[in-house]
Amino acid sequence: MATEADVGSLAEDGSGRVGILCDVIQDYEDPAELPGERRKRPTAFLRPEGGGREWLVPPDTVRPV
Repeated sequence: MATEADVGSLAEDGSGRVGILCDVIQDYEDPAELPGERRKRPTAFLRPEGGGREWLVPPDTVRPV
């Protein structure tokens, strides 16, 4: 499982994608969800090493490489 201590290092998510761990937020609320439907959940933010689109996954599916 990835933690805040792993931020900045390479990490692999549960589907095998590898990227740089940008952040781990334990109580993240997705702003794209309607206010009445938002719920807090642990979230890890990763981005491709060479740049590109960031993706979000549960931190318990991420491991440092």
